[in-house]
Amino acid sequence: MPLTPVLSRYWDDPQSWTLDTYRRNDGYKALDKALAMAPDDVIATVKDAGLRGRGGAGFPTGMKWSFIPQGPEKDGTVKPHYLVVNADESEPGTCKDMPLMLATPHALVEGVIIAAYAIRSSMAFIYVRGEVVPVLRRLQAAVAEAYEAGYLGKDILGKGFDLDLVVHAGAGAYICGEETALLDSLEGRRGQPRLRPPFPAVAGLYACPTVVNNVESIASVPAVILNGIDWFRSMGSEKSPGFTLYSLSGHVTNPGQYEAPLGITLRELLEYAGGVREGHRLKFWTPGGSSTPMFTDEHLDVALDYEGVGAAGSMLGTKALQIFDDTTCVVRVVLRWTEFYAHESCGKCTPCREGTYWLVQILERLERGDGTEDDIGKLLDIADGIFGKSFCALGDGAASPITSSIKYFRDEYLAHFEHGGCPFDPHRSTLFAGVMA
Repeated sequence: MPLTPVLSRYWDDPQSWTLDTYRRNDGYKALDKALAMAPDDVIATVKDAGLRGRGGAGFPTGMKWSFIPQGPEKDGTVKPHYLVVNADESEPGTCKDMPLMLATPHALVEGVIIAAYAIRSSMAFIYVRGEVVPVLRRLQAAVAEAYEAGYLGKDILGKGFDLDLVVHAGAGAYICGEETALLDSLEGRRGQPRLRPPFPAVAGLYACPTVVNNVESIASVPAVILNGIDWFRSMGSEKSPGFTLYSLSGHVTNPGQYEAPLGITLRELLEYAGGVREGHRLKFWTPGGSSTPMFTDEHLDVALDYEGVGAAGSMLGTKALQIFDDTTCVVRVVLRWTEFYAHESCGKCTPCREGTYWLVQILERLERGDGTEDDIGKLLDIADGIFGKSFCALGDGAASPITSSIKYFRDEYLAHFEHGGCPFDPHRSTLFAGVMA
């Protein structure tokens, strides 16, 4: 399956982030086309194209926009509508939104203007990780260019549409990637998930109707509007149409971003990336970051779309393909991930706050070689107590690596305490040379 560079087609331009470069590559033509359409027609186009959210869940973007209530409230008041772009990318292994904003920030800005017009919003926010200062500066510069060129502000392109766009720097918390925690943070409160319902479409930012979309979802909108439904649906699969960014990292010869149609396989992507590093073989990998159940080399030919990955027992998530070869200790990797989730838990709900803490304690014991076979059962029990029972998806993300790693690598867990340590520890390699053969 060939690659489909759309968002990334001119990332190699020496000045890819400037307004001039963006205009040379059909920049803001989609905006002109969208403003000539009725807002509902823009929503219908995105819905009919089948664009799905690129932030993890894969919810249809156009459908999300259509949930925004139009017209006055029951008491006659008219609430403002808000558009919020979730650029708080912090899932371990995920690295697609930051390169996109660094290379082509105007693709996101144009997408924001079109989306805001569609949902009848006059105020939009891009919530970006504050630690990523180069991206923050690049976004702020692009927004300033857009204001100066008349793409933002009052009476955009003389079409009577007004929009202000604010780039907001978050203070750095993984939990703020959860949309309701992000909204709390944006309002100036501690970032913690909200109880739903009400959903953001009804009562989001400042208790007003709000759409929260991922960076890649919004940046894909201009291409959909400009090139049309049939063009977009000519790529990908029937239920998961279009193009997307796959992030390959880890033990791969050429890591990076690979823009391809949804439904490509890891085997095909590895061919483009030069394969697993020389002299080694694939051991396990994640299809969508550390919060998705891991796959092994038997899943190389799984179609990397929402249906294919789901049917195989995982989630496509953010398409963060972390590749681990045969030198990697799966217990150590899962411990590091679990330490991350325990550290980033907001502490609001008991299953996640307490469960992630105890997962770390047991995994540390197992990794040292001090555990017992009963500990594996304890891990599964705790994971079951977290999955589907925590306030937000962070708990599910913490439980997924536990259950999937034990499913595929139970023998490796057993080897740790049967032989008093990690079989992959170089200091013990002669002692355990044949353990994992």
